[in-house]
Amino acid sequence: MPTLYNLIQGRNLDRLAALSDGIFAVAMTLLVLDLHIPLPAHVHSERELLAALGALAPQWITYGMSFLTLGIFWAGQQTQLNHIAEGTRDFTWIHLGFLFAVTLVPLSTRLLAVFITYRVALGIYWLNIFVLGAMLYWGWMYAVRTNLVKADTTDEVSHSICRRILIAQALYAAGAALCFVSPWLSIAVIVLVQLNYAIAPKFGQS
Repeated sequence: MPTLYNLIQGRNLDRLAALSDGIFAVAMTLLVLDLHIPLPAHVHSERELLAALGALAPQWITYGMSFLTLGIFWAGQQTQLNHIAEGTRDFTWIHLGFLFAVTLVPLSTRLLAVFITYRVALGIYWLNIFVLGAMLYWGWMYAVRTNLVKADTTDEVSHSICRRILIAQALYAAGAALCFVSPWLSIAVIVLVQLNYAIAPKFGQS
């Protein structure tokens, strides 16, 4: 039997939401802090500056990808928390696992920026996205199974949340698999998936 302390721990979702907002904010900030401009000592003309900026394209591409990634998962977690009546100890730790994956995004982003043509780097980046989706899905399924979901949340809403995660993860996996054809093609597809969910969500809607 769970102890009394374990039964009363993690009930307040406001603290979890506040912690989540802070961690997402830090992760997004770390992404931009990892961008580097050309060194003045290496630039002596407009042409050299343009060439140097072009050489930094992998950094800007991965920054944009990861900012979209974090924005999408922040919105997804916010949507779930809005439909949860109260938390539990286990629910809190599931979301702490989700936030752990969030803190790894700047690291996997930097790795991909440096080794953008390497399948291993792209695989690690995709694995980071997979863990984010898996933890978010686990959290929602746990909430549904333990009756933490608000009474006015319909089955249609619950199924829509699950379906959105599953379809997004399938699309991400398909995009990552394209690295065996071309890493650049894989990245392009992942970006398109992100833009679909961030700007014009056509796939995965209820």
